[in-house]
Amino acid sequence: MDSRADPQRAAARTHRQAVAAMVVCTLLWSIAGVITRHLHRHDGSVLVFWRSGFAALALLLVLGARRGPVALVRQALAPPGGGAALLWLSGLCWAVMYTAFMVALSLTTVAQTLVAESLGPLFAALMGLLFLGVPVRARTWGAIAVAMLGMGWMFWHNLHASSGSREVAGLLIGLLVPVAAAGNWVALRHAGGRLPMQLAPMLGAALSAALMGLFSGARLAVDAHDLSWLAVLGVFQLALPGAFAVWAAQRLAPAEVALLGLLEVVFGTLWAWLGASEVPSTSTLLGGGLILVALVGNELLASAGAAARRPTRSA
Repeated sequence: MDSRADPQRAAARTHRQAVAAMVVCTLLWSIAGVITRHLHRHDGSVLVFWRSGFAALALLLVLGARRGPVALVRQALAPPGGGAALLWLSGLCWAVMYTAFMVALSLTTVAQTLVAESLGPLFAALMGLLFLGVPVRARTWGAIAVAMLGMGWMFWHNLHASSGSREVAGLLIGLLVPVAAAGNWVALRHAGGRLPMQLAPMLGAALSAALMGLFSGARLAVDAHDLSWLAVLGVFQLALPGAFAVWAAQRLAPAEVALLGLLEVVFGTLWAWLGASEVPSTSTLLGGGLILVALVGNELLASAGAAARRPTRSA
C-alpha cells in the first residue's frame, strides 16, 4: 500500500468537510434579507448595532466559557506566537462585512445587495496570489469567469431597473463587502491554525456594534419584535456561521472560499422571493443559474482531479 494514500484521503476528507461548512455558512448568512424585510425599523445603523451586538455577546459567552475570560483577553491582545496584527486585521474585515452588508440592505433590494458580492472571488483570487502565492487553478478561473458573468448580468439589469441615488448608494456600500471578505479569507488562510482566529468574528462584531452605537447616538431603541429577530440574526446569521467560516477558510484556498460564498446570493434571493415577496427578475434568475453552474462545475472538477491523483491500493 502506498504510504501517501492515507494522508491524501485525509486531506480530501478535510476538503469536503470545509466545503460543506461553507455551504452551511451561506445558508445561515442568506436569511438576513428576508428577516430584515419583516422588521419594523429600517435604519441601517440601528440594525447593525443590535445584530452585531448580539453576535459579539454570543461569541464572548461561548469562547469565554471554553477558554476563560482572562485567557480570552490575553489571546485577543497578545495571541500566542505573535500575530496580533493579523488577528485584528481579520477582525476589522469582519466589522466591515457586518456593517456594510446591513447598511446596503437598508438602502436597496436583497438581490442588489447580494449582487455587490460578485467581485469577491476575483478579489480573493488576486489577493491570495499576491500575498500568499496561492496558485489559482484554471478551473477556478473558469468558474470565477462564469460566476462573474452571471453576477454582471444581474448587476447590469438591476442597475438599469433601479432609480434614484438610494439604490446606487446601496450598491456602492455593498461593494465594500467583497473587498473586506477577500482580505479576510487571505488573512485567515495565512494564519492557518497557529493563531486563535476564532476570536476575529467576535472582535469584528464588537467593533461593528461600537461604531454604529456611536453613530446612532440615542436612536437605538427597537421594539420587542425587532429585538427578538435581531437576536436571531446575531446568533444564527453571524456568530455561528462566523465560527464555521474561520475553520473552513483556514483549509481552503481564498478563491474557493469566496466562490462558495456566492451561494449566499442564490439562497438569499430565493428566501426574499418566498418570504418577503421580493420577486426576482428574469435576469436575476439567469444570473443565479450561472452561479450555480460555476460552483457545481468547480467542485466536480476538483473532486475528479483529487480522485485521479489518489494512488490505488497495491496488493
